[in-house]
Amino acid sequence: MMNTDQLKKFAHDWISAWNSHDLDRILEHYTDDFEITTPMIKIAMGVETGTLKGKESIREYWSIALNKIPDLHFDLQEVTAGVGTVALYYKSVLDKMSVEVMFINEDGKIYKVLAHYSE
Repeated sequence: MMNTDQLKKFAHDWISAWNSHDLDRILEHYTDDFEITTPMIKIAMGVETGTLKGKESIREYWSIALNKIPDLHFDLQEVTAGVGTVALYYKSVLDKMSVEVMFINEDGKIYKVLAHYSE
């Protein structure tokens, strides 16, 4: 389990990776079999559950997203800690605010994400 300083560093590294648009750098934060659930998957991919699993399928989804939104930029607002989780509150795409709850394993890698967006 990460301490507060480690979680803040992790959050800033994660935001920086996304803002770099470097998909390999982004994916370094995740396990090979991680799972993400977000309304954006339902909207962009038509997947009714809003869930994708595994780096390769998520790589494809994020590659499409990064190409569609070339000026993507996240602005971190807050980092909160839970038991085996971290929740990041940040300004996301389309001026939406987002909360992502990330489940982190003992190696400091994300294995599950639940993303939430403001209307």
